[in-house]
Amino acid sequence: MKNNIRVERAIMKISQHELADRIGVSRQTINAIELEKYVPSATVIMKIAFVFGKRVEDIFTLEESDWK
Repeated sequence: MKNNIRVERAIMKISQHELADRIGVSRQTINAIELEKYVPSATVIMKIAFVFGKRVEDIFTLEESDWK
């Protein structure tokens, strides 16, 4: 699953640590999500979208491999 969290963080001028604090996860979790090494739970995905004031689909995109 692709995401544009890093871009959204840059627009809002917040760090990985600040985003992590706002949604209740570790900075390492945010890093792993940004690097596409970890697919977060639906709850975390929705919290991230809420912080950025965007729809989930505006931040996360399914790839062809996600359908297999």
